[in-house]
Amino acid sequence: MSQPHDMQKAALRGEPSYVWREGQRRRLNMILDAANSRVSGCALVDGCGVGMYLEHLGQDIRDIVGLDIEFERLQTAKSLDDRVVNGMGEALPFPSGYFDLVLSHEVLEHVTDDQQTINQIVRVLRPGGRLVLFCPNRGYPFETHGIYWKGKYRFGNIPLVNYLPRKWRDRLAPHVNVYTRKDLRRLFKGLPVKIVKRTTIFGAYDNIIARHPKVGSLIRNILQWLEKTPLQRLGLSHFWVVEKL
Repeated sequence: MSQPHDMQKAALRGEPSYVWREGQRRRLNMILDAANSRVSGCALVDGCGVGMYLEHLGQDIRDIVGLDIEFERLQTAKSLDDRVVNGMGEALPFPSGYFDLVLSHEVLEHVTDDQQTINQIVRVLRPGGRLVLFCPNRGYPFETHGIYWKGKYRFGNIPLVNYLPRKWRDRLAPHVNVYTRKDLRRLFKGLPVKIVKRTTIFGAYDNIIARHPKVGSLIRNILQWLEKTPLQRLGLSHFWVVEKL
């Protein structure tokens, strides 16, 4: 039995954020802090989905544009902000040195060619411009994008998949990539950039808090405290700030 079309698309492209909660607010503050004075310049949300970050960043950054490969999702984004472009991260339709800030939020893992995507982002950044990058950490104990098992896509948080040897892991999750720090360093090797910030963060666990407020809040507080310890390497996502030289 074939998978429903929307399930196939969710597996391939990920599921965008349709609601704005504590997790998104926290990451927005991290983005703005990393952007620093670049909020007065021109910004790109590369892989803007339905436009949630595009809308909220637009409150601080007047000159901002969003790009996404999924035309249907852009129709929703366009209802929030008409500055959207249908295109691919591997072939950004913008001049070199155009942007002061690029946000890539949980998108890199879904592209066909992550090296070309990073090359393109660096190309369109102005000298001194910054990339703010969030992408999944292979050290996290769960694969959050589901897996394929016996030919069928199974949605959900699947434990320990990312701890398998890469060959086995990629058979279960061929639709999405995952990164170690070494993997990310390799993507930026030889490019005219410097790493301004490199860390790993846990999630906000808003879904758990919505169902079990006290337990969920305790989990969030403990895990986010771990970001200050060596156990941050078990975090949900890499958070890198990369500046073009």
